[in-house]
Amino acid sequence: MSKLVGSIKEAIKLAGLKDGMTISFHHHLRNGDMVAVMVLDVISELGIKDLNVNISSIFDTHEPFIEYIRDGVVTGIETDYMGGVVGRAVSEGIMNKPVIFRTHGGRPSDIINGVSPIDVAFIAAPTSDCMGNCTGKYGKSACGSLGYAFADAMYAKKSVVITDNLVDYPLVDYSIAENYIDYVVNVDKIGEPSGIVSGTTKITKDPVGLVIADYAARAIEASGLLKDGFSFQTGAGGASLAAAKYLKDIMLKKNIKGSYGLGGITSYMVDMLKEGCFKALYDVQCFDLGAVESIRTNPNHMEVTAAHYASPTAKSSAVDSLDVVILGATEIDTDFNVNVHTDSNGYIMGGSGGHSDTAAGAKMSMIVAPLSRARLPIVVDKVLCKSTPGNTVDVLVTQRGIAVNPLRQDLADAFRGAGLPVVDIFDLRDMAEKLNGKPNKPVLGDKEVAKVLYRDGQLLDTIYNVPVK
Repeated sequence: MSKLVGSIKEAIKLAGLKDGMTISFHHHLRNGDMVAVMVLDVISELGIKDLNVNISSIFDTHEPFIEYIRDGVVTGIETDYMGGVVGRAVSEGIMNKPVIFRTHGGRPSDIINGVSPIDVAFIAAPTSDCMGNCTGKYGKSACGSLGYAFADAMYAKKSVVITDNLVDYPLVDYSIAENYIDYVVNVDKIGEPSGIVSGTTKITKDPVGLVIADYAARAIEASGLLKDGFSFQTGAGGASLAAAKYLKDIMLKKNIKGSYGLGGITSYMVDMLKEGCFKALYDVQCFDLGAVESIRTNPNHMEVTAAHYASPTAKSSAVDSLDVVILGATEIDTDFNVNVHTDSNGYIMGGSGGHSDTAAGAKMSMIVAPLSRARLPIVVDKVLCKSTPGNTVDVLVTQRGIAVNPLRQDLADAFRGAGLPVVDIFDLRDMAEKLNGKPNKPVLGDKEVAKVLYRDGQLLDTIYNVPVK
């Protein structure tokens, strides 16, 4: 028996895809992904219209989505993150229906609980057998973890695996099992492996970033959380990675043995695992090829599903036990609300991803950011979009000092006791405005282009269109 079919077109027909249905994709190949566009090309040829696309993240490689929207092939989008190319078109009002933004934990929660049903899931799989047992750990397009694809494969009415490395049955060390898969398609190429490296995945050399990273690591040390059993997540930004390096040095010096590192995993977190800083890594997505190699070869580097990572409706998830998370921000306001969805002009250029999931779960959530970028203050009176609510954000670390949420007086006291420069967030705002001037708020339209849902599904904010000049 085999589930192998001759083409994507045949799989689409067998799956019964029709106008008005919902299809889904995952984003583990990131800017190297070719599958979403490949599938939508075929769907367009078949004349199928009015589709809702649920994709865990949209990158600039998905620019052809803009034409599918214009042609009426795609009329709805649900996602956790949207890069600036598609984001600009959406912000200028290309869609009639607003995009639905979820979090990395909210998405699998809503799929599993039937809030966001999927008719046909298309799973880009770097290796698969003829029955659909598949993994991202092996093959010429290896991307590592397939954490965001599990809910799609398991709960879609029909699931299609698309691979460029078909191996003999049974595949050993599979991630997603055959019992969830309906059809398998073998193609020449599903993506560019180098494209999974998205954005900055190198430690900053900028002096300002290094000051911020030093403060961040010292604040974690002073918090009382850095002890045996410590759990930690950081992003792939330059300052965040530098903070992780400084933290590693502290852990090695003090012989602290952490429990797990979490999230999107980079080579720097792999180094911390190798040097004994953590017992294990929980990996929902690999940010670079060093992480891909590690998850393939190290049994203590473990793949986790997006639900295991951060679902608010799971019986438990890894973010629930997280001690510290280091996060970034486009803007943060004086109530500690954070914007990671739009730029200062109101254009969509990001999304929560796991931002608000980890902020809610961690014992200490820390934002690291310079006081200004491109002569625009980071600290503002009110963010353009509330991506993560301020009552879940504990600390802002800048090169001019550390602001602590008034809800966390314990942390402010601990930081002062360690000699760290604790400052009021209003003072940081004033410093930034003195250096850069008070920014003008953009004039936005009245068309709703996106709705930002919190991890529990509640509406957190609405993004309005940027008028085209």
